[in-house]
Amino acid sequence: MPARRKASPQPQLLSPDDPPHPGRPLAARLRPRDLDELVGQQHLVGEGRVLRRAIDAGQVPSMILWGPPGTGKTTLAAIAARRAKARFVPVSAVSSGVADLRRVIEEARALRAAAGERTVLFIDEIHRFNKAQQDVVLPFVEEGDVILIGATTENPSFEVNNALLSRTRVFTLQPLTDDDVRSIVRRALTDARGLSGVTLTQDAEDALVGVSNGDARVALNALELAADSTKQVDVEAVRGALQRRTLLYDRAGDQHYDVISAFIKSIRGSDPDAGLYWLMRMIDAGEDPLFVARRLVILAAEDVGLADPQALVLASAAQQAVHLIGMPEGYFPLAEAVIYLALAPKSDSVKTARQRLEQDLAQTRADPVPLHLRNAPTRLMAELGYGAGYRYAHDAPGHFDPKETFLPDSLAGRRYYVPTGEGQEAGLAARLEELRRRVTAAGRTPTGGTSGSRPAAG
Repeated sequence: MPARRKASPQPQLLSPDDPPHPGRPLAARLRPRDLDELVGQQHLVGEGRVLRRAIDAGQVPSMILWGPPGTGKTTLAAIAARRAKARFVPVSAVSSGVADLRRVIEEARALRAAAGERTVLFIDEIHRFNKAQQDVVLPFVEEGDVILIGATTENPSFEVNNALLSRTRVFTLQPLTDDDVRSIVRRALTDARGLSGVTLTQDAEDALVGVSNGDARVALNALELAADSTKQVDVEAVRGALQRRTLLYDRAGDQHYDVISAFIKSIRGSDPDAGLYWLMRMIDAGEDPLFVARRLVILAAEDVGLADPQALVLASAAQQAVHLIGMPEGYFPLAEAVIYLALAPKSDSVKTARQRLEQDLAQTRADPVPLHLRNAPTRLMAELGYGAGYRYAHDAPGHFDPKETFLPDSLAGRRYYVPTGEGQEAGLAARLEELRRRVTAAGRTPTGGTSGSRPAAG
């Protein structure tokens, strides 16, 4: 019988409970030890807030802490456990497995049974656990064997099981403000756990705050690296320590969807500057340029539409150009398309026509194609009346026969396309109105209802 494989050693995360020995990174040494030292997140832990009251009372609920990196998720979890006089056991979903979880849970159950001691199981990056791994902790959270605190940078609505979400509370942490980061940087120079004897010029401090992007860990790591080479840190030392701003962006996560949403809405709202900004945010973060190009093609048809049919041609050309030449030169056709689409007149008449069509398809019967519109390639079909009475448009003046009909009788008079009159679509609107006048003059009065009103925005 093969030997049973031993579970891997329990991974540990640095927490405020660890001793502040100088070998730890600056960001770990400076972790707040209590809520009074915590910078930011006052909407959660400010005086009188629900989470603050629960922590002060030592009543820690199972919860999911959702927020960007470097905003205090691990710190808040450890402080909550200490206030509750509970054992704090951190694991990382990146390096832990089911065996690690089971071992922690069994230890927690034994301690609870023997001494009534509570255990806070802190799972960092909980979104990296799959459904089966998340299910392991579910019954033990239900029974109160462990208090689960999960930390995630991804939307828990998509990344955490519904069953687990129903047994926890979700608290959203916000990016730190520039003032928050500045306060933390200054603390690093004065706190006994920080950088003794290091000074920082004002320009260097501003640079640290600028590159942090609301992430205290980024600012402290850059400061520590710069201080390794000089005790008088100036802006050049900071720039050397961190060559470029760290952009919070994940091609498969929330930032991917949030930024592309801002990008589309900016162009739809006719703001070329905002469109270019969000375009560069995506390019700089490594987004697939063909994804951006495809979205521009869709926008050209959906939001510019017939107000400027050339928009679709230009967007399609930009997509082909990016496919042909790649990046970084692909920026130029993309930027050209962004500017053109943002400044083009807008019409969503094609989209609203689709909404009306979908409504009728869902709510009306699918009548047969009228006989006069059917082809009659065989004698039998001709004898059955296929094609009988069809009026050939090119035989009529102006190549339009106002007496011909094309919709099923039950939908006669339906109007799906309602032009906005913007840009070049004004010409289409005038043409459509002239054709409808000829229909009325010919004595063909629609017998069905109309769908000419604008549907609710989709």
